[in-house]
Amino acid sequence: MVLCVLKRRLLRSSSCAFMGRLQRQSRGCVYSSIHGFSHEEIREKLQAFPGGSVDLLKHDSGIAVLTINNPARMNAFSGSMMVDLKERVSQLENWSEGKGLIVHGAAETFCSGSDLNAVRAISNPQDGMKMCMFMQDTLTRLLRLPLISVALVEGRALGGGAELTTACDFRLMTSGSVIQFVHKHMGLVPGWGGAARLVRIVGSQKALKLLGGALKVDPEFGLDIGLADEVLEADQGAATALQQAENWLSRYTKGPVPVIHAVKKVVLAGRELPLSEALRTEKEVFGTVWGAPANLQALASKSKHK
Repeated sequence: MVLCVLKRRLLRSSSCAFMGRLQRQSRGCVYSSIHGFSHEEIREKLQAFPGGSVDLLKHDSGIAVLTINNPARMNAFSGSMMVDLKERVSQLENWSEGKGLIVHGAAETFCSGSDLNAVRAISNPQDGMKMCMFMQDTLTRLLRLPLISVALVEGRALGGGAELTTACDFRLMTSGSVIQFVHKHMGLVPGWGGAARLVRIVGSQKALKLLGGALKVDPEFGLDIGLADEVLEADQGAATALQQAENWLSRYTKGPVPVIHAVKKVVLAGRELPLSEALRTEKEVFGTVWGAPANLQALASKSKHK
C-alpha cells in the first residue's frame, strides 16, 4: 500500500512538471522576436483602428460566451477588436473553473472577417504579415485552450470569420447560415491559420475546393463534408440559438473541471504532435487524473457502466 502511494505521488510530481511545460508552451507565442514579431508594435498599430468590441461572459456552469460585437459592419474585426480578442483569450487561459466556450456574433451574424478600413490602412506587405502573425498566434491559443469550444454560426461567417470557426473544436450552424472562405475574391489566401486548420478538419481535397472555389457552405453541405457538427433548428420551443448551443455543449462539459481539461489536452496532443510524443503526453495527462478525487469517487460509486 505504501509503495502504491509513493508511486502515485512520484507519478503526479513528474506529471505536474510536464503539464506545466505543456501549459506554458500552449500559452506561448507561435511567433517570437526571432521571426521579426513584436506584440507591442503590432498592438499599437491595430489600436489605431477602433470600433466594436469582443465581449466575454463567464457562467457559473463553467461555460463562457465570447461575442464578436460590431453589428454595424457585420461583426467585422477592427484593429482594436483583434487586440480585444487576444486579451479575452488570455483571460480564458487563466480561468481555472472553465470547461466550455461558445464563440458567436452579435445580432445573429457571426463575423465577416476584417474591417476593410483597417485592412486598407495596413495594406503594405510588412504590416499585413505582422497582422497575420498576431491573429495566427491568437487563434492558435484559442484552439489550444483547455476548454471545449464551439463556434455558433448564425448568418454569415466570411473570410476571417470562416477562419475563426476553425479555431474552435466544433461548429454549430443555424438554418440559413453560411460559412464561406471568400479570400480568393479578395486576391488572397487565409492568413489567420484557417487553411491549415481547415485541412485538418475536412481533408486536403475538400479544403482545396472550399478555398479554390470560394464555395458557400450551407448547413446541409457543412454536415456532409464534416465542417459542421450539427444544425440547430429554429422551432425548438422558445430556446434561442445561444441557449441551444449551451445545451449542446453541456453534453461534453459535464463532469469535474480537471477531467474536462485532461480530455481536451490528450485530444490536442493527438491532433498536433507526432504519435510518439502524443502517446507520451497522454501518459503524463493520465497520471494527473489517476487516483485523483474524481477517479476515486467514480470507483467508489461504480459509475463505469452508468
